[in-house]
Amino acid sequence: MGLLSLFAKARPALQRLPAGSMTVDRDGQIVTSTVSSTYPVDVLEKIAGEVLRLFQEARQAHLPLTEFRIHFASLQITAREARGGAIIFLTPSAPL
Repeated sequence: MGLLSLFAKARPALQRLPAGSMTVDRDGQIVTSTVSSTYPVDVLEKIAGEVLRLFQEARQAHLPLTEFRIHFASLQITAREARGGAIIFLTPSAPL
């Protein structure tokens, strides 16, 4: 069985999708959050950075964007602009 154990793959660690909301300032720093503290902060900061970048690009293109929703297969992100920052809602999709 030693030879077969060379080909055995370890199962990847599954991580739950974030659920809750967070408020970020204009610099992308998380001010408040209802997302579980066990969820990696760096992932939440990346989401916040992309949301702020989208609002900034809309302002530069003179598009009146104050809210948007993105539906992924397993996650929905809703964001509203708030004085340069944003409030972001993260909602996992229910399994069918």
